[in-house]
Amino acid sequence: VFHSLQLFGTIVWILVASTRVPLALLQGWVMFVAVTAWFLSIVFLCVFLFGYANRIAVNWNQMDFLFHGSTFVFYFGAFLLQAATTSLHHFPCIFNSTTQEKIVTDHEYNISIAASV
Repeated sequence: VFHSLQLFGTIVWILVASTRVPLALLQGWVMFVAVTAWFLSIVFLCVFLFGYANRIAVNWNQMDFLFHGSTFVFYFGAFLLQAATTSLHHFPCIFNSTTQEKIVTDHEYNISIAASV
């Protein structure tokens, strides 16, 4: 379970970081969730790897459930925000009357879809 959180958190982190950010507030939260969940899963893994779990009197089953439950809630919120950013692909950003550019380019649209999934 830890390896999948680290792997998918790293992938989301890379995908979101590789795009131009049209809405910094939305994608900033996605990056915060991905980086924080990645870091906390590394810490959680190290606690078990180095044997600190035996020294700390905590119900680790409950702690694992709370960690993964809160991570699910935060990732689901990040998914909704990333999907909202992705949905801006069809809206033009009008700079003047002769030139129209999209808020999210086709390449960034594909990366945003991958990050949303």
